[in-house]
Amino acid sequence: MLHLKRLALLFISTFLGAAEPTLTLNVWPALPPGDKPGLGEEKWEAKQMLKGVVTTPTLAVYRPAREKDTGAAVLIAPGGGFFQLSMGHEGADVAAWLNTLGVTGIVLKYRIPVREGMARSLPMTQDAQRAMSIIRARAAEWGLDRDRIGICGFSAGGEVAVNVLSHSGDRLYPAIDAFDQVDPRPNFSLLIYTGGILKRDVTPPTLNDGIGFNKDTPPAFLSVSHDDRGVEQTVLLYLALKRAGVPAEMHIWSEGGHGYGIRPGPMPHTTWPARAADWLKVRGFLKPATSVK
Repeated sequence: MLHLKRLALLFISTFLGAAEPTLTLNVWPALPPGDKPGLGEEKWEAKQMLKGVVTTPTLAVYRPAREKDTGAAVLIAPGGGFFQLSMGHEGADVAAWLNTLGVTGIVLKYRIPVREGMARSLPMTQDAQRAMSIIRARAAEWGLDRDRIGICGFSAGGEVAVNVLSHSGDRLYPAIDAFDQVDPRPNFSLLIYTGGILKRDVTPPTLNDGIGFNKDTPPAFLSVSHDDRGVEQTVLLYLALKRAGVPAEMHIWSEGGHGYGIRPGPMPHTTWPARAADWLKVRGFLKPATSVK
């Protein structure tokens, strides 16, 4: 237990209190597809939780120290049930952790809430698809490896990530510029207590229509707690990946509930970042940078 407490203190000193992003840019050049002007205003709560309406999706780019940079990058989709965004412990703090691994963390501020007349998660998935294409298109400029760009989603952000994986060959909006000619497919995924991916009021539990995988789906790391009321979603997600022949690793912690993000603590579920780092290393995503593709 003492060892775990020391790890928690190290976590606090190393990961939290992330630096400001080195770059922030808009996802869309104008109004996002399907949106209308005058939807509302953003409201920040203690600089960590964003509530209200997001009408201008953005990317916040956090770069690792030059001497540690591996050239890998991860797009981070925070959770929040599509009515808020947990931009701290499921966003900037995750980017700070990735930086310690030599990985560029890119936090996506996607549209909320659900838009009238649009499928529940469509606006958010459009934002994520466009973001992936922008990152890959600017890989050379940012010193990234085009073949090591992943996506990480928490809760509702996990739903967004799963949608991107399921529609990697099917862009969910009309192309508007050169960015949209670039492949939005991630090279790997980190799916943390994914929510919102099951059909409602259906027995037995079934994944949403449109969620499907094949042999070309990139490898996935999954983490969830046994006492998370949505644990079945991650289990069914893992089984769907396995049946499709997708390399996947799943961790089910005995406790932890839902929504803990990346926070220090003495309990095993708080070690998921270490297990994810092991997985990334074994899969070759943390290899030293060589040449930019």
